[in-house]
Amino acid sequence: MILELKNITKTFGGVKAIDNLSLGVQQKQIYGLIGPNGAGKTTIFNIITGNYSATKGDVIFDDQNITNMKNYKIVRRGIARTFQNIRLFKSMTVLDNLLVGMDKDIKYTYFESIFRLPRYFKHEASSYKFAIDLLDNLGILQHKDEIATSLSYGIQRKVEIARALATKPKILLLDEPAAGMNPNETTQLAQLLFKIRDDYDISILLIEHDMKFVNHLCDKVLVLDYGETIFCGDIKDAIKDKEVIKAYLGDFKHA
Repeated sequence: MILELKNITKTFGGVKAIDNLSLGVQQKQIYGLIGPNGAGKTTIFNIITGNYSATKGDVIFDDQNITNMKNYKIVRRGIARTFQNIRLFKSMTVLDNLLVGMDKDIKYTYFESIFRLPRYFKHEASSYKFAIDLLDNLGILQHKDEIATSLSYGIQRKVEIARALATKPKILLLDEPAAGMNPNETTQLAQLLFKIRDDYDISILLIEHDMKFVNHLCDKVLVLDYGETIFCGDIKDAIKDKEVIKAYLGDFKHA
């Protein structure tokens, strides 16, 4: 088990956004966190990554308790994420966006960078090679010198994923990666995520509304509704579950 959430509760004032949620993501598993808008899915991501503090419960990552740890420390331990709204550095090229994502691994001192000492050049050359190999593996090397935000939406999404991978994570958190994509782009993204899992030996936890995409991709899903877990298990069982259908489509008895 690479990531465990144990009895997580999050309240904002008197509002309970997450109520006693538990889940476990295994090594190299693709796990889906689904539910209608406002269910609390992004809140879970924010708790995992240290942007929110959990009111109760524990976040266990790679056998260590990281509950309420500072987010930069969480990144260094091996958790990376993307956002629902793409957040690339607007004035930077694709390659520079990736190199920024690798800053956590800097091993030279400020003094060594000023005077361009050997360890500085060695690290910069290693970072450059890793970034180039990553872009090549994800099929976007031809865009390395282009301004990231000038590219199509689908390519920008791949760049954002590449930047997250540049931190060399053990688990990748994706917030609605297929949002805004056409069916062809969605199919390509699913193939890319399988490749990422296998090539980099990482787990993936994703939030998504495209159920066809989730059905094709995820080994297991947890369904949230108003912060409560209403289903946890295989996707093929989730789409037939009465509570899940009710959460997404409403209660037909009172329609």
